[in-house]
Amino acid sequence: MMGAAFGFLGVALGAFGAHALKGSLDAEDLAIYQTGVQYQFGHALAILLAAILLQLNPDRPMFRLAGKLFGAGTVVFSGSLYVLALSGVKWLGAITPLGGVLFLAGWITLLAGAASRPANLQS
Repeated sequence: MMGAAFGFLGVALGAFGAHALKGSLDAEDLAIYQTGVQYQFGHALAILLAAILLQLNPDRPMFRLAGKLFGAGTVVFSGSLYVLALSGVKWLGAITPLGGVLFLAGWITLLAGAASRPANLQS
């Protein structure tokens, strides 16, 4: 559900940025906003991937954790970029890398889950 919701919002926010914000934001703020959209949409797909992998491999909780990390990363990373672009509050740029760390943690967790041996094959 989270992946689908973030995907929907990514498309809606992208369209909003492309049409409604085009005249009201300068080029730099619009690029910041679009970066938030790009990462949100990409990680919506990553959340869906983690959910599918968890359904196929219910014995690998790392996939659930990866999805949660991607979700938290999306809120922190993309959310801080949206607020930064729309408000101009520059100190929010200091929060954005925390979202990037959550994304990286999600990807390494997804890798660890994929690399682990199934419980029925471990001895």
